[in-house]
Amino acid sequence: MPTADPVVVPTSAAEALAKAREVAARIEVDAALRDRDRRLPYAEIDDLSASGLLAITVPQRFGGPDLAPSVVADVTRLLAAADPNVAQIPHSHFVYLNLLRLAAPDALAQRIFGHVLQGGRVANAQSERGGKTVADINTTLRRQGDRFVLDGEKFYATGSLFAHTLAVLARLPEGAETAEVAGGFEPGEYIAFVAADAPGVEIVDDWNGLGQRTTGSGTVRFSGVDVDPGDLVARAPAVARPTGYGAFAQLLHVAIDVGIARGALDAAADFVRTKSRPWFEAGVERADADLLTVQRFGELGVEVAAAEATLDAASRAVDAATADDVDDPALTAQASIAVAVAKTVADRASNSVSSALFEVAGTRSASTELSLDRFWRNARTHTLHDPVRWKYQHIGRWVLRGESPPIHGVI
Repeated sequence: MPTADPVVVPTSAAEALAKAREVAARIEVDAALRDRDRRLPYAEIDDLSASGLLAITVPQRFGGPDLAPSVVADVTRLLAAADPNVAQIPHSHFVYLNLLRLAAPDALAQRIFGHVLQGGRVANAQSERGGKTVADINTTLRRQGDRFVLDGEKFYATGSLFAHTLAVLARLPEGAETAEVAGGFEPGEYIAFVAADAPGVEIVDDWNGLGQRTTGSGTVRFSGVDVDPGDLVARAPAVARPTGYGAFAQLLHVAIDVGIARGALDAAADFVRTKSRPWFEAGVERADADLLTVQRFGELGVEVAAAEATLDAASRAVDAATADDVDDPALTAQASIAVAVAKTVADRASNSVSSALFEVAGTRSASTELSLDRFWRNARTHTLHDPVRWKYQHIGRWVLRGESPPIHGVI
């Protein structure tokens, strides 16, 4: 479970960002080697836990600093520029802490938040293979006396290899047998908070993606896992009304992409300054003196700056929509659209800049030993998470017809 050493949690945005820069500097050192050789970042994730950054969203009434979504996004961006694998691992940690805030009974929230304040980590077990769409869930809960039993198999369970607790999306099917369970549980979708080392839980290290190779995004199996009713949270209260749940989750995905774009640009600039040779026709002594190269870096710099600016705007919109004293569907819709805009810009920048790295750095940069291709592989893989073509649809309907985006937890 969580670390035995005391965890000092940052209590302000300035403290959190300073701590994030410290952690980012450490994890960047061997990021290329970890990515190239698929070395799982256990030590780096322990470092992240020990920094207290994983507890910055714990609500004040449960003993945390309750920092805003914009702070989490900035922390994520800084980590992603150093190692987007490490940055993505706690994504679902923050998302499911938000679910606890929005929908969990106090006893469960107190327990999970307490673990997190001690360095505990939560990971998702949500998506499945084989369904008609990603929304199809075959993992089920069934009644056994006054408790439940969990059965099913998940994939894309990012962070599961490093987690203390798994947040498992499961269905409580229709039928009298389940409807009579003590506590009045209605059929529907629930999140079961299960110990990662509970009997019947099997976490398989089988993720073989093109990019994001060390995120622990493989298979998790549940075979007759015992679940206390008090460890269940109905999903609907968080995702079936305008809570900003989806906007917050998507904001962190944007931050990862923006971080990748910045990391790729910085790596390209460093390589050109220190290793690239100028093209002979340029008539200059250094590659960074080639006017055409300077021009291209200017263009790439604009792409990254635009992505960072739209992330910042989206962060402020999510802050406004999710403040404790706010219950405004219009603000929630505006936040979702702002995040969708940022997602499209970040998707373009991360893929474009990570590819252009080789264009500006030259043939030497293509060496597999350098692992500079990790930026493009990570961008290309992570941006597949949810299609930007649907973001354009939601933005277009908002601009043209004034239609609010749907409420389903993914926008």
